[in-house]
Amino acid sequence: MIIDNSARKIRKLIPCLEPDHTFYKMSEALLEEFEVLESIYPTELQKISQNEIEIDAEADDIPDFAENIQVTLCVHYQDAYPDELPGLSLKWDNPTFTEKDNKNLLQELRKVGEENIGMAMTFTLVSHLREQLSLLVRAKIEEERRIEAEKERVALEEEEKRTRGTPVTAQSFKAWKAKFDKEIALKKAQEEEERLKAFTPKEREEWRKASTRLSGRQLFEKNKNLEDENLVEEGSVSVDFSQYERTRQEEQQEEILTFSDSD
Repeated sequence: MIIDNSARKIRKLIPCLEPDHTFYKMSEALLEEFEVLESIYPTELQKISQNEIEIDAEADDIPDFAENIQVTLCVHYQDAYPDELPGLSLKWDNPTFTEKDNKNLLQELRKVGEENIGMAMTFTLVSHLREQLSLLVRAKIEEERRIEAEKERVALEEEEKRTRGTPVTAQSFKAWKAKFDKEIALKKAQEEEERLKAFTPKEREEWRKASTRLSGRQLFEKNKNLEDENLVEEGSVSVDFSQYERTRQEEQQEEILTFSDSD
């Protein structure tokens, strides 16, 4: 009876001791894939646990002058892998790599992973990641060039605007001329004021009288007959232009008569 009970207990324990064939199949597949990955990425791969690894990846086809971008691909394998897509994430410390870049790359990787369901896909994912990083670096180079070209264009337009000046119109010229004349008059007044400081009071008074005296042309235009005694300087001789005109007419008539007699 005791033996039967022991046998019954052993039979109850046997199912618990039987191996999970699915788990061992998955582990065996991962072990084989890990061996291949470790031979390809001896320094880049790091095994975090039985079903989680990290692989460093960077762009592999970029110009020599370009700054490279390196990220770490974190792969968490599900129990049903490779019939189920593994969990994917990225880690980075490059300031040129943005959250938008992270989102776009993960979207690309998941798309490639879906296309390779049922097969070991880690190497394919890493290879595609490196290609996408190369495209990303080149895109950032082009963006930097575009920004620099735009800055140069704006600077050139500002320089042309500065050297070209404001287009002249009749109205703008009139306003400029009024301002210019005002500045010249002010400058002339200041210069005269400085010159007068060296004069004696008598010299200053004579200079002011001389500066207010009209010129001959101004006098003639104001009164051709110079009849205004206030405009004639002391000691000046008045000229009667009407008398001059009569004398000139008489001389012309005598010339005509003389010419007629000779005929």
